[in-house]
Amino acid sequence: MKKVRMGIIGIGAQGGLYAGFIADGKVNNMVIGAICDIDPEKKAMCVNKYPGIPFYDNYVDMLNSGNVDAIVTCVPHYLHPEMGIEALKRDIHPLVEKPAGVYTKQVQELNDFAASKPALTFGIVFNQRSNPLYQKVKEMIDQGEIGEIRRTNWMITTWWRPQGYYEQSAWRATWGGEGGGVLVNQAPHQLDLLQWICGMPKKVYSNVKYGYQRNIAVEDEVTAMLDYGNGATGVFITCTHDVIGTDRFEILGDKGKIVVDDSKKITIKRLIKSESEMSSTMKWEDVVKIFMGEGLSEIYEEEVLEFDSVWGAQHIAVLDNFAANIIDGTPLLAPGSDGIHGVRLANAIHLSSWLGKEVAIPFDEELYAAELSKKVEEERKTPIHK
Repeated sequence: MKKVRMGIIGIGAQGGLYAGFIADGKVNNMVIGAICDIDPEKKAMCVNKYPGIPFYDNYVDMLNSGNVDAIVTCVPHYLHPEMGIEALKRDIHPLVEKPAGVYTKQVQELNDFAASKPALTFGIVFNQRSNPLYQKVKEMIDQGEIGEIRRTNWMITTWWRPQGYYEQSAWRATWGGEGGGVLVNQAPHQLDLLQWICGMPKKVYSNVKYGYQRNIAVEDEVTAMLDYGNGATGVFITCTHDVIGTDRFEILGDKGKIVVDDSKKITIKRLIKSESEMSSTMKWEDVVKIFMGEGLSEIYEEEVLEFDSVWGAQHIAVLDNFAANIIDGTPLLAPGSDGIHGVRLANAIHLSSWLGKEVAIPFDEELYAAELSKKVEEERKTPIHK
């Protein structure tokens, strides 16, 4: 195979982005094989914009056409696992958009089926894993540069969405259509990065507000306390009502601290001696100097790294990497099976809020699915009119 023929399911904002990248030749070893969308108006647009590219209004017909080697699922979240499985059944490589699904039970079904087809490439669009900044943070943590993690804090409130955003489509910000709010729509990248870099928490206790500042049924405000099981703790905060927004990720270790600001700058403070050693050996007069703000240069060394983010480069990198894995076995940046971790963390945050108590990870997946079904049914009976 010289070129991967990609089938794009859903030619909205995200699908249109990928189609543009591929059509413009920005993705190595990939061409558009076919496009699928249920909206009749999209067909006329595609005939004009992508002449000669087959168009389907049913994704199964596209999968059966012989025109595609792979697909990317730019559709509502509930459909990702189903479409991934149908592609795998036909020996077509699936690249699923984030999140991998709405709840872990359905994502596990996708993972299990993919495991039965090891010759096929199964990926997920975690484009932030291709971001050199977060790759550097993970490398430093993996190499133990700041020692054992003691605490993580991530405030990511740069997801401002006005009421008009939610009123664009009937499925947006609904339990039945989207399966949640900020946790499943805007923040899955951060949930993935958090567990990818720092590990999965063992317990979660959350305070979640539903329709707090927006006329929606799902969450627009989240504060979650994380327990990593070894004494380390964390806090994860996100929302969609902060028009100014903050993006700050701190990781405190026994040997220093890493701070990421605005996903553009990393500040690393490496202790000369570990905090434990300082605590047990430092003379009181030297401690007083620290309290007075003196002699800090004798305690730690500081390094600042700044990164430029080229718009679209990370999505292109994921598509590039996906094609390379199909063609020559280049390791995947984001294996599809990893998608369940962020979904599990989001589910645990929801479940803690619904039950009003701390939730262990892993949790009862049947219980989560049942509680989610209750939300969907309540919404169906008393929908929020927009």
